[in-house]
Amino acid sequence: MSRRRVKQDELDLWNQVASTTERLALPRRSLIVDAPLQEAAKKREARPIAPFTLGALPTSTREMRDVLPALSERLRSAPVKMDAKSYKTMQRGKLKPEGRIDLHGMTVAQAHPALISFIMTAQANGKRLVLIITGKGGKREELGVIAPQRMGALKRQVPIWLTMAPVSSAVLQVTESHIKHGGAGAYYVYLRRAR
Repeated sequence: MSRRRVKQDELDLWNQVASTTERLALPRRSLIVDAPLQEAAKKREARPIAPFTLGALPTSTREMRDVLPALSERLRSAPVKMDAKSYKTMQRGKLKPEGRIDLHGMTVAQAHPALISFIMTAQANGKRLVLIITGKGGKREELGVIAPQRMGALKRQVPIWLTMAPVSSAVLQVTESHIKHGGAGAYYVYLRRAR
């Protein structure tokens, strides 16, 4: 659809009407309202915009990140608390999990107590590496969902649960599993030795 150009007679009419109007005075704000706004404006320092050219790639993306990184990225960047050699072996999928729990098909209310029971039992039995299978979450097309919503509730909740009591005292390290053990749909949980 192309834009229509303004005709000269329309422009003349507009200028004639505009010349008969008066500018409205902006309403004056009270001093009580202006004081907090002025203080807030003083606190916010305007950062100068770095010089750029149109079409150029950004020089630094670190400044642009306002949102929380993805869960997999947060797990990868978490500090390694276990033996570094064992950690690398585990990341390559060379360590065989001593136990596993599959949370597929469970609701959040069913999975939470099952996970706590599994972790505490595994630590009591002296197991060190366990596998928790959560799945990646269904696709929206498969579920027939129209409204946007986040998928994979268990995938997001399990790492959070593992940092909360009572299992946080048993868990040493949590990472996404190697592709041969489920990849992004499962987590390795390295447990502390039972005392």
